[in-house]
Amino acid sequence: MPSGALFLNGTVGAGKTTAAEAIGDLLQQRGIPYAVIDLDWLRNAWPAPADDPFNLELELQNLAAVTANFRKAGARVLVLAGVIEKPGDRERYERALDEQFVVCRLVVPIPRIQSRITARHPPGAERDWHLARIGELDSILESAQLDDFVVQIDDAEPPAIAREVLRTVGWTD
Repeated sequence: MPSGALFLNGTVGAGKTTAAEAIGDLLQQRGIPYAVIDLDWLRNAWPAPADDPFNLELELQNLAAVTANFRKAGARVLVLAGVIEKPGDRERYERALDEQFVVCRLVVPIPRIQSRITARHPPGAERDWHLARIGELDSILESAQLDDFVVQIDDAEPPAIAREVLRTVGWTD
């Protein structure tokens, strides 16, 4: 039975949140107490400081607080959906969680992600930013090699992706 924390890493539009929710569904079916944390929501504040454009400091402070609350509520497994770009940031997340975790990067063909972003965001600056960020972030993550596991995703449905992630990281029965 798994316990600990799983960090789903990947570029924008890779399906990290959707996969995290599907993993939560599988854990619930198995009777394993869990919490899914979409890290985007823990840093969603404006304006961001000039020296921290993605609000990482705020995200880490909020993560420490919500992790303590989820653990107190009985969560044995934490499933996080977010982005780790730098080795030092992985260590900072581990300090916020007060534990080490497994990182699994979801890799999706860029044309598929571009289609997702185009469908998700109306034309404008936000869509343009996301479309530009896909390849940039994908290259950063590929170069950084911060992941313990990589799962290649194409057109699989979320439950199949969740099963593959859990199998890949060794969290299956």
